[in-house]
Order: sequence, then C-alpha cells, then structure tokens
Amino acid sequence: MLHRANSFTPKGIEIAVILALLFSASPAQGQTSKSPETSVYPDSLNKAKLATVLTTEAVFYTAGMSYLGFIWYKDHERVPFHWYNDSKGYLQVDKFGHAFGAYVESYVSYDWLRRSGLSRNKSLIIGGLTGAFLQFPIEVFDGLYEGWGFSMSDVAANTTGSALVVMNELLFQRQLIKYKFSFRQSSYAKQSNGYLGSSQLESLFYDYNGHTYWLSIPINSMVFKESIPGWIALSLGYSANGMFGEFSNLTSYGGVALPEVERHRQMLLSIDIDPSAINTRFKALNTVLDHLFWIKIPAPTLEYNPIDGLKFHPVYW
Repeated sequence: MLHRANSFTPKGIEIAVILALLFSASPAQGQTSKSPETSVYPDSLNKAKLATVLTTEAVFYTAGMSYLGFIWYKDHERVPFHWYNDSKGYLQVDKFGHAFGAYVESYVSYDWLRRSGLSRNKSLIIGGLTGAFLQFPIEVFDGLYEGWGFSMSDVAANTTGSALVVMNELLFQRQLIKYKFSFRQSSYAKQSNGYLGSSQLESLFYDYNGHTYWLSIPINSMVFKESIPGWIALSLGYSANGMFGEFSNLTSYGGVALPEVERHRQMLLSIDIDPSAINTRFKALNTVLDHLFWIKIPAPTLEYNPIDGLKFHPVYW
C-alpha cells in the first residue's frame, strides 16, 4: 500500500480508477442490441441473468469492504467517529474522482439490470442508486480511522455521480451525457522526488495534476443534425495543475526541495469519440467498444487557465 507523508492518501481517485478498470473488464457490461442513438434491452425478465448481476455486484461489494477492513485501514488507529472538511482539497480534483467512481458503478449496474430484462424504472431505482450506496460505507470507515474523517463533500460528490446516470434516463431516456476520465503523467511528477509517484502506475493514483474529468455529449444531439455520426462528441473537461499537497504545496519531500509553483485550475474543450456508440458487424468488437464508455480519447483540445489564458493542444491526454 502506498502512503504519502503530510497528505491524506488519495483513496477517492484510486478507488474510482480501479472500479472503472474492473467494471470495464467484466463481460456483463454492454448492450443486448447496439444502436448509435439508443440502447435496446430485452422485454422479458431473465431470472438467471438477474441472479448473475446481483451476485456479481454482491461479490464486488463484499470484496471492497473486506479490502478496506483488512488491508487499507489495518495500519491505522481506530478512533471515535469524526468529521473532516476536505472540500477545498486538491482544487476539487478528488471530488471529481469520487463522482466518477459513483457514476461508473451506477452506469454499469443500471445497464446490467436492463440487460437482464428488469424494467426501466426498477433498474433506475436500484442501479441508479448503486454508486452512492456502495461508496457511503467507505465514508463511514473514513470517519472511524485516524488520518481520514467522514467527509460530507465526498458524499455529495458520490451522489452527484449517481445522479448523472439517473438524470440522463429521466431527461433523455438514454445515457446521452457520459462522464469520462483521462490521464497523463504530469511534468511535476519528475520534480517531486516520488511524492507524485515514481512510476506511471503510482502517478495514476497520486499525480492529481495528470487527471482530467470530462462530460462528453454527442454533437448531433446539440445541433440536431442526424447526418453527424452519433459517435462524434464534444467534451468539457476539468483539471488542475501545480499541486504538491492537499490544501497547499509542500516545500520539500524526502529531504529534497520541491519547486515553487502556483496551483491553478484548468477548463478544457475537446473533440471526443464515444466508442460505445460505434456499431460494427462484429459482436466481440462491439463488446470491447462498449467497455470503453468511460475513457476520453486523446484529441485536439482548447484549454483556459488563469496563468496562461487560452492554450491549444494538438493532442491532449
């Protein structure tokens, strides 16, 4: 288990990314019939498939709680329940990560239930609440161990991620707006003496400067032009840079001075591709494309930040 001195371990981001990878690798995700404009689900309930879905989710939940109880917190002191206000930490990148984790859980749970033939309303009630429900015990655990605390802003972020799935169905009758993630190891990682990770994998969890979260919308749904393929999308992204600490930057780490940089937010606008909306003649390929619903494709991007103003990236990860 990785830890960082003088900083809370970024559990929200770590769990969010792991969940996305696990769910994407599962063969249960995907649609019964694929269409660029809508998902087609069976009309009748398949009890065997429903049992598989519920069992799979129960296994994920049990494994996650066991991991937290026996591994994550094992080296931390149990303390009386307490609160922690980290709403301003990491310029809110951590909160976008929490929302992402809940979104992935609710998105996949809803889709799995629909594929089993469960009705739309029941799937929305159960699946739509799954993300917030599964993440809530994690916040309770945090409130009982030294080094963390129960965070209302985490709960709000988790709820927001699940709410996006529900909102899509209620407003558009499909998952029109997708919540996506992209990562590239930032230039700060090499200057951090390991604080932001000493490898690409470690940086994935600790280099908040390399995380970007996106809302991706098909262009044809915005301009009402059916001639535009449904897999071409426009994405609005949020990221932050210059962070060597949760609320303020550390001046040194491991006896090595860290660079003095200004923390700042970044807003991004980019072209995107929705792989899950691409329909091919090959069922296996369609399944693979479905599994990539949460990944933002590298593309030309326009960035605004308060330090540099407008910037153009030919390719942004």
